[in-house]
Amino acid sequence: MTFAGGPVFWILCALAVLAIIIFFERFIDLRRAQVDYQDFIRGIVNVLDAGNVEEALSNCEDISAPVAEVVATAIRHRDDSERALRDAVDAQGRAAIGRLDRRLAVLAIIGQIAPLLGLLGTIIGFIRTVLAANAQEVISRADLLSGAMEALVAAAMGLVVAIPVTVMYSSLRVRLDRTVVELEAAATLIVGYFTSRRGEK
Repeated sequence: MTFAGGPVFWILCALAVLAIIIFFERFIDLRRAQVDYQDFIRGIVNVLDAGNVEEALSNCEDISAPVAEVVATAIRHRDDSERALRDAVDAQGRAAIGRLDRRLAVLAIIGQIAPLLGLLGTIIGFIRTVLAANAQEVISRADLLSGAMEALVAAAMGLVVAIPVTVMYSSLRVRLDRTVVELEAAATLIVGYFTSRRGEK
């Protein structure tokens, strides 16, 4: 006797495990990416004002965060033209955001297809019920219940997977959007700092 959920149930279980792994991996990565960018840049500016460029770069390398990568890129391109400086900072920012955004699409896809897989399992369950009824002159209650249970379990499992995965994706997306806003603000501050220094010179 096979499990009432049928093969679709186990596919949904595998997707649920995959979603949990991706969620925690992305959650940890996004949490590490969040720093107080204003305090960080303030400290870097103080070091740069003292003329310690190498120390400023070292401080950036000590922090594993996109903001530090953007600031370090700005320091390395501080003598370039303003346009080249902005382009370098923007490119580094896009690269950092791309790394943070990876595999989030997988969560979104799982959240979208889980109900459809549940519906597929429901249809398969009812098809088995109809085939069982058509193959036998005398239909037992167990035959009918077996297909009906497979259909119901698959439908329920699809929703059980889809709802929390959608919540996971939304919470990670909110964190990512917040990080992007902070990254853009940090890029504006550090580029503005080097631009103002050129004006003073």
